[in-house]
Amino acid sequence: MSIKKHEHVIKRVLPDSIAKEMGIEPGDKLISINENEVEDVFDYHFFVNDEELTLLIQKPDGEEWELEIEKDYEEDLGIEFEQGLMDEYRSCRNKCMFCFIDQMPKGMRETLYFKDDDSRLSFLQGNYVTLTNMSDHDIDRIMNYHLEPINISFHTMNPDLRCRMLHNRFAGEALKKVDKLYEGGIQMNGQIVLCKGVNDGEELEHSIRELTKYIPFLQSVSVVPVGLTKYREGLYPLLPFDREDAQKVLETIHRWQALIYKEYGIHFIHGGDEWYILAGQELPKEDQYDGYLQLENGVGMLRLLEDEFLKAYDKTKGDNKVREVSIATGVLAYPYIRRMAERLEGRFQRTKIYIYPIQNDFFGEMITVSGLITGQDLIAQLQGRKLGERLLLPCNMFRSGEDVFLDDITRSEVEDALQVRVDIVKSSGRDFVEAVLSV
Repeated sequence: MSIKKHEHVIKRVLPDSIAKEMGIEPGDKLISINENEVEDVFDYHFFVNDEELTLLIQKPDGEEWELEIEKDYEEDLGIEFEQGLMDEYRSCRNKCMFCFIDQMPKGMRETLYFKDDDSRLSFLQGNYVTLTNMSDHDIDRIMNYHLEPINISFHTMNPDLRCRMLHNRFAGEALKKVDKLYEGGIQMNGQIVLCKGVNDGEELEHSIRELTKYIPFLQSVSVVPVGLTKYREGLYPLLPFDREDAQKVLETIHRWQALIYKEYGIHFIHGGDEWYILAGQELPKEDQYDGYLQLENGVGMLRLLEDEFLKAYDKTKGDNKVREVSIATGVLAYPYIRRMAERLEGRFQRTKIYIYPIQNDFFGEMITVSGLITGQDLIAQLQGRKLGERLLLPCNMFRSGEDVFLDDITRSEVEDALQVRVDIVKSSGRDFVEAVLSV
């Protein structure tokens, strides 16, 4: 059989793995699996699940090895590739009126300006995709391999309005792909980035009504307010939501939740934490989040943080140890972090916790989440403040797996500037308690 070569360079072979045992080495190229061309990471994970495999490997000198492997079903080979997707990343074809990347200042690192709209990242990393970049072939593979859940950026179910919001004449037509995914029984999650005077009000009502038709395979939909930086010159003139707007949005969400829960037993449509803070309303209880399916969209993060904190707090016993630490966070989470800190100080009488909300001068004061705080804002606002023995910073302030802020300032540079040790803390309430008490 003649096979078209689609080469994938192997970057790493894990020790004690099947690949290591078979003599596969970094620099080798994977050509095929069971005579199937491997297009990308989807194909690889699907084909490699079989118990009997024939791998075609090409060595750096051009020699080809045909390796016969017997293994357990779904057992991993222990191979990592130079390209995580085993293919080029697909950039976004839209020019959304609310795109955050278009609101970035110039001069930052190049990777921050890349707009992805790659369905493969939806499964691998939880990214949301608009479906405008997906071919019928992509849809077929998702259904054939039963890849799920897929996370979809709906924004509106009005096809004409969707074309205008995404500035893509195919954006409305792309919604028909949701029908195919639904018919194929593929689990989905959705999001709506709400823009004042654009897709709110009656348009939001219409979108929720239409989206309920995809239950139960569409498991959840989040409604989050558009993020507006101060770098919007030449962009669509979007306005920020105010307290009254937030109250109206939540009234709509809560009314639909009641109707949907009565019929389907799930709440389905969820408001981002920002709406509740802006509206001056209490966050919903844990059971209203249906298992926290939308944490990455800022839906239920603060409720989960508080609940985890209380569980960890209840297991603590006060002591007389002297501690003095500081915590920096975003304006959004500050009241909740402050409340948790006060509880700990009440039980641990000789522990002092300084909490500092960092205003986002870099992107603009309307950006209130900790994940978009820069090193330069942190340094500027903490200079001369009481920081204690350690400064605790949430891990979402840093690039994933690294100790670098969005503006490329490093943790060590912050430590040098503020003359304090910086500890990076994971995002759970339990980690918060442990980090404070670990002195």
